[in-house]
Amino acid sequence: MIFIDGVGIGEKDYEFNPFFKYGFKIFDEIFKETPHKQNQYLEKDGVFIFPADARLGVEGLPQSGTGQVSIFCGMNAPQFVGKHFGPFPYSTTIPIIKEKNIFKAYLDLGKSAYFVNAYPKVFFDYLKSGKTRLSTTSLSCRLNGLKLNSVTDLKASRALTAEITNERWNRKLKYQLKIISPETAARRLLRIAGKHDFTLYEFFHTDHLGHGRIAEEFESIYNNLDRFLFTIIKEINKDAITLVICSDHGNFEDLSVKTHTMNPALSITAGKNARQLAASIQDLTDIKPSIIKYCT
Repeated sequence: MIFIDGVGIGEKDYEFNPFFKYGFKIFDEIFKETPHKQNQYLEKDGVFIFPADARLGVEGLPQSGTGQVSIFCGMNAPQFVGKHFGPFPYSTTIPIIKEKNIFKAYLDLGKSAYFVNAYPKVFFDYLKSGKTRLSTTSLSCRLNGLKLNSVTDLKASRALTAEITNERWNRKLKYQLKIISPETAARRLLRIAGKHDFTLYEFFHTDHLGHGRIAEEFESIYNNLDRFLFTIIKEINKDAITLVICSDHGNFEDLSVKTHTMNPALSITAGKNARQLAASIQDLTDIKPSIIKYCT
C-alpha cells in the first residue's frame, strides 16, 4: 500500500492540474490518458484507476486527520467527530486508531505488517520530549508496538525516506546518505513488500506542494514521485503482490487554490486482486476492509 497525501481526481486543466500540465508516466505511458472528473475510471493491463469519495457525507473540505483515520481504520471519522479535522487525528479518534488500524488487523490475524518510512533523529527527539502530535500511521505503529525505522534501517536498505531519494535528508538535516534514484527506491519497496503480508509506504510532499509550500522543489519532488510510482507498477509481480495506491483528499490536482478540494481521492490498484479491490472501494472507509477481505 502506498499512501499519497492530498491527491484527487481534478479537472482536465492544462494550467492548474499538474498531471495535465506536466504529464505523469503512469497515465501517459500505461493508460495513454489522464483521469479527470469527466473520466474517473480507467483500466489497462490489470491496472485500475478510480475515485474514492473523501467527503463521506460531511460538509466542509475533507482534511488529513479524519481522512487518514477513515482510510487506515475503516470507519467514517468525520461523521464520528462531527466535522472534517486535520492535519492530525482528532483526540477522540485515538482509541479507535489503537484498536482498528490496519497494522493491528494484520497482526491480529497472525500476519506480518511493516511500515517502510524512516524517521530522522529529530523525530525521535520529539517523541522523547513527550509530545504526541503524530500522524495516523506513526501513531498506529506506536500504539501497537510496531517499530518506527531510523537512519540505521535506511542505511541497511530496510526503509525509505518520505521523499524517496534521501536528498532532502542530506540537504535539510545534514545527513550524508547515499542518494538513490526513484527506480532504486521503487525496487527496494517491492523487495521489502515481498517479505511481509502488509507493507505501507507514505508520501506526503504532494500535500505540501498543493498548499503552496516548498514550491522551489516542485520539479524534483514531482519527477521523483513520477518515476517511483511508474517503476512500482511496471515491475510489480502481479501474480504475488497486490498494490493499492490511495489518498485522503484532493489538493495537489488543483494548484489554483492552496486549500484542499472537494474532488474525489485518486485511487489505483494493480497486481493480484486489483479488479476486486477497484470494484469494492467507493469511499475512504472501504479501503481497509477491502484490503483485509482480498489481501489476507
